[in-house]
Amino acid sequence: MELSPCHLTFLISTLLLFHFTTVTPIGVNYGTLADNLPPPAQVAQFLNDRTTIDRVKIFDANPDIIRAFSGTGILLSITVPNGDIPALADSHAARRWVESHIQPFYPQTKFQYILVGTEVLHWGDQNMKANLVPAMRSLHNALTRAGITTVKVTSPHSLGILESSDPPSLARFRSEWDRDFLAPMLLFHRRTKSPFMVNPYPYFSWTPKTEPFSLFRPNPGTRDRVTGKNYTNVYDLLLDAVFSSMKRLGFGDVEIAVGEVGWPSRGGPGMTHCTVENALWHNLNVVRKAESGTGTPLMPGRKFETYIFALFNENLKPGLDDERNFGLFRPDLSSVYDIGIMRETQVPPIPMPS
Repeated sequence: MELSPCHLTFLISTLLLFHFTTVTPIGVNYGTLADNLPPPAQVAQFLNDRTTIDRVKIFDANPDIIRAFSGTGILLSITVPNGDIPALADSHAARRWVESHIQPFYPQTKFQYILVGTEVLHWGDQNMKANLVPAMRSLHNALTRAGITTVKVTSPHSLGILESSDPPSLARFRSEWDRDFLAPMLLFHRRTKSPFMVNPYPYFSWTPKTEPFSLFRPNPGTRDRVTGKNYTNVYDLLLDAVFSSMKRLGFGDVEIAVGEVGWPSRGGPGMTHCTVENALWHNLNVVRKAESGTGTPLMPGRKFETYIFALFNENLKPGLDDERNFGLFRPDLSSVYDIGIMRETQVPPIPMPS
């Protein structure tokens, strides 16, 4: 069943009103693959003064960005490049990294996570993979040695780590990674009380036939033949597939965080699903899922720390036009669309999907 324009207006307005009345902050990924972005100090001030965003992920450890968030109270997560991972398995190198990238700015900059690499199991070579968990341990120990106990260590994963996801109750990690890499990592997360971070993108599973399922629109859903639970959106299905895979290894108690999720507002020729309306609707529902505590069919009552991708449209990102149009904001800090994160504003007019 498709939503009529009046029903869609009501539903989007209700979701926006939810955010304006609760003003619950969300996280965002701050990428910098562009030549037209405002300076970091202006970005940090804008987020602090004009939005309810209270946590930011960056894809490096840029000292200018780290300094820019000093004194804002916004939680900042920084990233170790994939190529640096093997060296950081050494405890001395890890201590030097913390001394260089954390301690000069701490506690004025409120660090949340050190992210060890980006989707290493998907993109990294064998040396990076083999040293991922040792580097995570070394960095955690270096933080502890420095007396910094509030900063956690994790690593974001693409859902390429899954061998299967449907039905979610029978999902499992890829056999070449589950025991050698993911089980030790999940044990690390359990011991350090840090989240297992994944990047579930409904966007990448979109087809014209599955559009309602990808975009949280009314549909009959798909039933898990084992549990009998019905899924009406792919986002819940993917999160439950991750949970089942973790549980299969004995780590169903470890928290899950969503490191990246988003939808582009524009695409190239033929990419008719890349619209402002679809991006707005998708991200509103993701944020609602993060904040509501409804959880998923296999994880009822769970909240998921969630980082929307991305803060800005980035004009130098490689690939097709959609890759350059995931931003909530344009480089001039104007909103591409508002999912309820702007302070002291009225609910904006709701654009209608065609």
